This record gives sequence, structure tokens and C-alpha cells, in this order.
Amino acid sequence: MRIAVLSDVHGNAFALRAVLDDIRAASPDLILNLGDTVWGAADPAAAWALQAEFAPPSVRGNTDERVAGLRDGREGMREWLRSHLPPDLPARLADLPVRLDVAGGEVRAAHGSPRSAWEDLMLTGTPAGRTRPARFAELRERLDGFTADGGGQVCVVGHTHREMLAVVDGVTVMNVGPVSRQKDGLPLARWGLLTRRAGCWTPEFRRTAYDVAGAAAWAREHAPSQAAAFEAAWLSAGREP
Repeated sequence: MRIAVLSDVHGNAFALRAVLDDIRAASPDLILNLGDTVWGAADPAAAWALQAEFAPPSVRGNTDERVAGLRDGREGMREWLRSHLPPDLPARLADLPVRLDVAGGEVRAAHGSPRSAWEDLMLTGTPAGRTRPARFAELRERLDGFTADGGGQVCVVGHTHREMLAVVDGVTVMNVGPVSRQKDGLPLARWGLLTRRAGCWTPEFRRTAYDVAGAAAWAREHAPSQAAAFEAAWLSAGREP
């Protein structure tokens, strides 16, 4: 069995088209979309249409909760997005689960952690305002009772916009990285592939080049004035300004 996993599209239709082309070539049995679907400004309407047709969200992300009105804040961006998206989308995003188990319970999907779309599974904040890799005890707690059983389970997440991999008590924990808004200075779209052979799962990180200049140009031309330069700079640099 092969499962493609993508996360954090953030309204970037340019990056998503390239990722979907790669996923089609991989011919997976299932596609998991870990949320943060439209909160961004590189043609979010087209990004949503592509997701709705080819990779519907499996779980809701933290910015999906903002679009849905489940969280307050950044109302200006939310209203701009809603004006470009189907009127039923907020309710659809609100109805998504925080986590989903597939492949007979062997694979758990979430956006941030299985407990919350806002919680980092694999990173922990420090008093200095930085982050560090989560300790095994922290991972166990955040996995929320998801444990290994025989062939080893896999928990896949997004949210932190970083590719990360760990194993705790036989559970493979994978952050597949973001389709858009990278944070490492390498503006390549990211996704993951899980392959099950002989009773065990093998995780792979995938990276996909896309039309970064086109995405940045769309943001500069169409995004709200307060977000246009910020979004374009982030996409171009592969790092938050």
C-alpha cells in the first residue's frame, strides 16, 4: 500500500499543481491532506478547487479553523479569503476532524498533533521563544494513546513547516513538510510518501520544484495590500520574512 501525504497548501495553487503531478506519477492508493488548505495568497480559489477535486482535506488545520470562524483573529485576511471561496467552505472546514486513522488503524493523520491543530507534535517551545525537538515523553503524551502494534504505526503531521522524522516506542512520527510557505530557505514544495511492504511502513520525503516566480507575482498583484509583499517575499525566499 502507498499513501501520499501533503500538508499546508496555504492557498498556493502553483505549488499544489506541481505536487499533484508528482503524486499522480507515484500512483498512491490513498491521498491524505493534513490541512491549512487556503490561508494564503497565491490563487487560493484555484488551490481550493484543486484540493476539492483531487485531494480533499482529511483533517482540519489551525488556519482552517480561522477560515471557519472557530478561532478569532486576522479578520481582514479571513474576509478576503471568504470573498474568493465557495460560501459553504467555512462549514466544510469546521466539520473536518482533528485526527483520522486509516490503513486499518496503522496510520494516524493530524495537522498539528492528534490532540489539537494548534499543537506542535515534534517541536517544543522554550522560555527564550525558540523551539527544540520534542523529547520522547512529550511525543508520547501528544500522540494521545497512539501506540505501536506489531508492524509499527505511523503518525503523519504538518503545521510546523519542517521535514522531521522520529521513532518513539515503535511509532514512526513524520512531519511531511509544507506544500507552501517553507521555512528553511529552500522554496521547493514538500510532501511525503508512505509505502507498506512486508508488514512495515517506509516513509519518504519528496520535494518538488514549482513556478515560485509565478506564485509570488500572483500574490503581489492580487493579495490584500497588507499581505501582498509579505506573501511574495516568503514564497520567493522559502523563508518567512
